[in-house]
Amino acid sequence: MTGTSAQHGADGRRFGHGPELAETSPSGLDSPQKAWPEKQKGPVLLRRDQVEASTTDQRLLDTTGPTDWLHTDPWRVWRITSEFVEGFGALAELPAAVSVFGSARTPVDSADYASGVAIGRALAEAGYAVITGGGPGAMEAANRGASEAGGLSVGLGIELPFEQGLNPYVDLGLNFRYFFVRKTMFVKYAQGFVVLPGGLGTLDELFEALTLVQTKKVTRFPVILFGSAYWSGLVDWLRDTLVAEGKASPADLELFQVTDEIDDVLKILAESRRPNGEL
Repeated sequence: MTGTSAQHGADGRRFGHGPELAETSPSGLDSPQKAWPEKQKGPVLLRRDQVEASTTDQRLLDTTGPTDWLHTDPWRVWRITSEFVEGFGALAELPAAVSVFGSARTPVDSADYASGVAIGRALAEAGYAVITGGGPGAMEAANRGASEAGGLSVGLGIELPFEQGLNPYVDLGLNFRYFFVRKTMFVKYAQGFVVLPGGLGTLDELFEALTLVQTKKVTRFPVILFGSAYWSGLVDWLRDTLVAEGKASPADLELFQVTDEIDDVLKILAESRRPNGEL
């Protein structure tokens, strides 16, 4: 026995304060069971082969120990938490901001890039900080317009094998490992979304925003699709297929607006603002 004393149960079995069981089996038969090692690790109980030979403090302080723990799920939880903390801390004091989305593949000499620069400039002149994914293309364009207009240009990058990092027009930049942390920052600190022509990543952000508003997970905020020629096919499909077949409500088509005019963007954003600055 490993305890300082032994106690007797109602049926006469002896129990100690250690890993050994009673001298009889749970069935009451007089066949002694083999003792097993047991260890309490915080709220976790470990027995038999799960018992570790070292302590948590020992592994923390042993600089020559293995580093596999860096890639375990419990450690990832802390890394995820740290990304939320860093993001909240860096962005908490932003002025009213607008998230601008669009393709990383938008050429610098294209009309879409020029629209991005103009939108970023107009938002900055209207007093908004401009938040983008921090990459090239349409994201760079919006950051560029905001920066050149003297506004606050924010880039929220993501760790990807094929991304080039934050563009040079970002004044305040954060790089994230996890998409869902980054998406939280886009929504939490933006008064609205302006969506330029883009690909799968842009569509991902667009439909996540629409779903959050539709399901009332967030207070409604404006989602503006800029460029009717690009977005008209998607809007037609949503109306003529999704809504027509009962997969969505006609009211869901009112969750976004389509425009080709920057003045309309500013008007929609201004009308969505409440007196206290909240959506």
